[in-house]
Amino acid sequence: MLFSNEVLLRIIIFILGLCGFMVAKHIRNHKTKNTPLVCLVGFDCHNVVHSDYSKFLGIPVELFGMIYYSFISIAYFFLIFMPSAVSLSLIFYLIVMSLVALLFSIYLITIQIFILKKGCSWCIVSAIISSLIFGLAMLNYNFYSLVGGIYNLF
Repeated sequence: MLFSNEVLLRIIIFILGLCGFMVAKHIRNHKTKNTPLVCLVGFDCHNVVHSDYSKFLGIPVELFGMIYYSFISIAYFFLIFMPSAVSLSLIFYLIVMSLVALLFSIYLITIQIFILKKGCSWCIVSAIISSLIFGLAMLNYNFYSLVGGIYNLF
């Protein structure tokens, strides 16, 4: 079975969304059970995910990740199997949401490097997944034509 490049990119983003959800869920499981979060040698995942920076607006950041990755997976599932059911404005919001997730990941990695001076390999994997989702979404859709399309709706 052959897929167009557009559909193939959507499938990859869907799979990345599922992987991102699993990473965030893995972190969440260890935090709620208060079990050590094992990561690569030289990293200190347990202390990073239990630091003062592990919450944003009082909400654990892994919950934001689980919600984001769930939404991405569900939306791209519909984009794969029912593309006509998805509006242009939703596609625009998916790209904006992916950009926000990328910027938030950069913020969190920056905190690990410069403030905590500790790293979390699971967090870095999540940041890489966010970067890939944004990059592939930008490849899949011409962002500037989306902005023009949204503008024309009003």
